[in-house]
Amino acid sequence: MAEDVRRAKATGRIAVFIGVEGGHAIEGSLERLRTFYARGVRYLTLTWNNGNAWAGSSVGIEGTRTEGLTAFGRTVIAEMNGLGMLVDVSHASDATVADVLEASTVPVIASHSSARALADHPRNLTDAQLRAIAGAGGVINVNFYSRFIDPVYRAAVDSGAAVLPVTPLSVLIDHIDHVATIAGIEHVGLGSDFDGMSALPEGVRDVTGLPRVAEALLDRGYAEAEVAGIVGGNMLRLLDRVLIDRPSRTLTTG
Repeated sequence: MAEDVRRAKATGRIAVFIGVEGGHAIEGSLERLRTFYARGVRYLTLTWNNGNAWAGSSVGIEGTRTEGLTAFGRTVIAEMNGLGMLVDVSHASDATVADVLEASTVPVIASHSSARALADHPRNLTDAQLRAIAGAGGVINVNFYSRFIDPVYRAAVDSGAAVLPVTPLSVLIDHIDHVATIAGIEHVGLGSDFDGMSALPEGVRDVTGLPRVAEALLDRGYAEAEVAGIVGGNMLRLLDRVLIDRPSRTLTTG
């Protein structure tokens, strides 16, 4: 799978992975999960802002679950491990993140989460979670959304300010730097969430701004090889391990 990405890049093409955001999409069915896999889905974000019947959300909108995994939820994780589908803990509650790290036999990802130590929002990960995900071999991909990374912007929104401040690029780099420091340089990536937010850091409005992120990291003193890991190499290494060299097991039924 990772080799497909490398081959696409070498031939001037773009590779895109199919993911599903929100475990409610499987409707409580392992068979539906397998159908998603058969149709090309290679990662599942366990919850969205709404919790579901088997995994809790960090936000739990409309009174949905914020608790951890149920017994069925642990079965889902085992099934994903066996299929070779990445487990994504972005949006998940603290209890769910802890349960996933206990249940999963392969590394997990956070596809778009930032550092709670720098911006105290439940969508962000604590330092303890960053260490735990990295300790299990996972990768944390930093979210760019101003509301998640910039306390100044969030305070302005919450106060009803008519004019909202623009988040400096340096704030995003601070989050990447923090995750690299706490989790380790090999466990951080970019998880922009470009299609899921209304406010982004200055100069990074879409994918054309990603070179500015790379340049800013180089300016912070990161080596070129380290930046290459952050902008994609670290995730490719994880894909090599989880989607190709996954443990063999008999898939569960149900």
